[in-house]
Amino acid sequence: MTAGIAHEIKNPLNFVNNFAGISVELLDELKEAAAPAVASLGEDIRAEIDEIVEMLSGNLVKIAQHGSRADGIVKSMLAHSRGSSGDRQQVDINALVDEALNLAYHGARAQDQNFNITLERELDADATPIELVPQDVTRVFLNLFGNGFYAADKRRRDIDEPSFRPKLKVTTRDLGEAVEIRVHDNGIGIAPEFRDKLFQPFFTTKPTGEGTGLGLSISWDIVTQEHGGTIEVDSQVGAFTEFKIRLPRSRHAILAGRVA
Repeated sequence: MTAGIAHEIKNPLNFVNNFAGISVELLDELKEAAAPAVASLGEDIRAEIDEIVEMLSGNLVKIAQHGSRADGIVKSMLAHSRGSSGDRQQVDINALVDEALNLAYHGARAQDQNFNITLERELDADATPIELVPQDVTRVFLNLFGNGFYAADKRRRDIDEPSFRPKLKVTTRDLGEAVEIRVHDNGIGIAPEFRDKLFQPFFTTKPTGEGTGLGLSISWDIVTQEHGGTIEVDSQVGAFTEFKIRLPRSRHAILAGRVA
């Protein structure tokens, strides 16, 4: 049902986004073509025309911005509806974490060349391979790393503290029948009243246009429903946020846990 609704929304949304872009171009052409005639008008009329054109341009920019955000939400809804994207494999959890961390960091740098953060790794050398769907668990890590980057960088931008350095630390630990992954950032933190809502679809603490509110919801489904694990969060406003994930080592452990 989610996929069907998303596809139905996507078609008219494409028209909105496309025609907003075309209208900006047409408005520029209209301004250029009408410039000689407008120049011959009185100053008051010219000012009124300029104001109307400026308002139209601003409205089209806003339509394009919100259309782009809506498109991102639709894409996330489609991703949410697809479920598992691959087969279970025996995976080196440390290698998977490290690869996702590098990918998230370089992705953040590609979007903002000024972005920088200290990355710390504390990976359990004794951790043995775990059975999971690597593509999906990588999505979870990318979501958590991206949120951590955002929170730490926002704290840097919001506070007047030259000595502050954004930092994100990832820890893995072998627990025998499960593995534990912790993602800790020194960012803005999460208010207590928001923590129970974090994993609900479309809930986000980010400003409008900066988040779809589906990343943590998708992560919750992947960890708890698909892999039979747990995901918890601890945070202090203005100090840190830490997500703790536990993944059972094998399908047998998952089934045993569900039966219990």
